[in-house]
Amino acid sequence: MSTLYRLVYTSFRKPECDENEIQNILQSCKKNNPGRDITGVLLHSDKRFIQYIEGSKEEVEQLYDLISDDPRHTSINQRNFEAINDRLFPSWEMGYKDIDKVSFNTDASTEDQKTFNGIIKGELDFDDNALRILQLFFKMA
Repeated sequence: MSTLYRLVYTSFRKPECDENEIQNILQSCKKNNPGRDITGVLLHSDKRFIQYIEGSKEEVEQLYDLISDDPRHTSINQRNFEAINDRLFPSWEMGYKDIDKVSFNTDASTEDQKTFNGIIKGELDFDDNALRILQLFFKMA
């Protein structure tokens, strides 16, 4: 088994990236991520994106290259890229949340959703830079 990696990036959502485009992104994730063994979560506000991606180093790097070329966002900034021991969201092919809405749009397990909510609310204590970035995103957005 290859070593797991995670990557976190932030970007600015272009105004023409409407809800239909968000759904297109998610459909692409659902179609492509299982075969690449990629998991993670995509969060957005009306102006920003943050995405947390887990998988093999090669797959994560290739996906990030594709994401970096996507015209639906700009100012892509890689915030974290490192080896990890375990997936944080093993059941999420790509969880999704508009941070202005309460519900998730994902097939993720209830346990993974609880973990995520605990992270973003600061209820779970992690000494982890990537998770602090997720928490900060909710304050900035």
